[in-house]
Amino acid sequence: MRIPRGRLVRSRVVSDPGVALASALDRELTGYAVFEPQDALLLDEGTAGIVTFDSGVPVLAYNTETDRGGADALADLAVPGPYSVELYEVDAAALEDTHDTPELRVAPDVPADRLAGDLALAERTREAAPDDRLDAGDPADPVEAFLEDEEKIEAIREQAREEARTRAEEWGLSAALDDG
Repeated sequence: MRIPRGRLVRSRVVSDPGVALASALDRELTGYAVFEPQDALLLDEGTAGIVTFDSGVPVLAYNTETDRGGADALADLAVPGPYSVELYEVDAAALEDTHDTPELRVAPDVPADRLAGDLALAERTREAAPDDRLDAGDPADPVEAFLEDEEKIEAIREQAREEARTRAEEWGLSAALDDG
């Protein structure tokens, strides 16, 4: 993900990433936040998560270490604090191309919910989001997202079948299996 260098408007170490998300929302920030979780701070690792904003509403999420985007990037960052957080302001036009990356998109409330566990902030963010963004990004419900992934479900089924065959062989019940 390529983001133009922004103007630093806030830099803090916080125990709750919701503080930075609320600050971006209150400032109506157009730009991005760089989150460095405690393991990166303490172990001097290069991991960082980036969340971009349009008028304070999150648009994209990306993890620099895992190269994952969207809700998966947020899951990578959802660790106990503290976090070093920097907020950068960028011209909206400079972020247009970046914001047109569907695989990195998140629904407006997902960062507040998944990173901070703050349902009130998630609701405030949804209220501030434009109507066309309310259904954008990954499903807010992780169970719904899982159930929509047919490949994962089929892989789990196949693994269960294989384990059943192995157990049946161990217990001498192989003839009782119906592999049809």
